[in-house]
Amino acid sequence: MHDNGKQILVGKIVAPQGVRGEVRVQTYTATPVDMKDLRVHGTHVPDGAFHFVRVVPSSSVIIARIDGVNDRNAAEMLRGVELFINRDDLPAPGAGEYYQADLIGMRVLRYGVEIGRIAGFQNFGAGDIIELDNGDFVSFVGANVDFDNKIVKL
Repeated sequence: MHDNGKQILVGKIVAPQGVRGEVRVQTYTATPVDMKDLRVHGTHVPDGAFHFVRVVPSSSVIIARIDGVNDRNAAEMLRGVELFINRDDLPAPGAGEYYQADLIGMRVLRYGVEIGRIAGFQNFGAGDIIELDNGDFVSFVGANVDFDNKIVKL
């Protein structure tokens, strides 16, 4: 499937798990189980080689297996590898819904004045935070997204 160069970060390999080559993956999806249905790839992880194994209880971490990685040493070499999906592989969002990746680059206005453009999102546990291209962070709570004009109003 053509991805138009748009990749979405969905997780990161953080450590080996056991001695058979499984890896611990920090997920950035809505729920860790979502990784089960995604076509994940990354550096040293070709499309189709990533396989969901199980969820770590009370955590956003999953255990996964990667084709060709059969021991702890090989799994250790993947520590830090970011995992992506193609944007085009996601279902179309419903009315009034959007993917955060689709907001990157939009202008952010506060009281009608542009304060920056969206560079990314962070979540430190208290809700989504917009990271602006100037290095500032602002709360996403209560933001109004105007797709037609590529503007997010705070």
